[in-house]
Amino acid sequence: VGTLAVILAFFRSDVKEVLAALVRLDFKTDYGRLIPLIVVGVIPTALIGLLLDVFFESALQSLSTIALAFIICGFVLYVAKFGREKTDKIGFKEALLVGVAQGLAVVPGLSRSGLTIAAALLLGIRRKQAFKFSFLLSMPAVTGALAWTVYTEFGELAASNVGLVEVVAGAAAALVVGYTALKLLWRVLAKGKFHFFAFYCWVLGVFLALALFYGFI
Repeated sequence: VGTLAVILAFFRSDVKEVLAALVRLDFKTDYGRLIPLIVVGVIPTALIGLLLDVFFESALQSLSTIALAFIICGFVLYVAKFGREKTDKIGFKEALLVGVAQGLAVVPGLSRSGLTIAAALLLGIRRKQAFKFSFLLSMPAVTGALAWTVYTEFGELAASNVGLVEVVAGAAAALVVGYTALKLLWRVLAKGKFHFFAFYCWVLGVFLALALFYGFI
């Protein structure tokens, strides 16, 4: 819920325009053209995400898998620096491939925003459009994941003793932190320093791998 609220707050004007185009069934404007692209991107996200979650759930929760995922994610983020910005136009091929990247991010240690933005940059999409499409594409995915969680864990959620005050406080804190993080991400991306996040992933991956190797965890 917090993630969705952050995206809605940060991209409120874009979301408003996309919804307005959807209500008018206007798919010819810039925002209207995003609608079928988001649909195309969500399809591989849902298929890959569900397949990995259903058939490889235990393997994905392995700490060794997470360590490897951090290292791979760092590699992808670093390679993204070599992407050549050529266009703001996103076609169905680009939407499909970014959707595949988003689906793979169900693996713990793989950053959803990192993979999708990196994929867009490597496909020649300019930074601002890559950033925007990454998070607009995440909205139906996040909504679907939330619905799936409620469906599969409704009993536990209903039986929890968490009060309304705690829920509201947690959501407010998540909104502030998440909004600040998005602003920071955009500033880093706009300055062409997106690949710096690769070092963060590598440090985490190597640290976790060493901790596992020496039996600390």
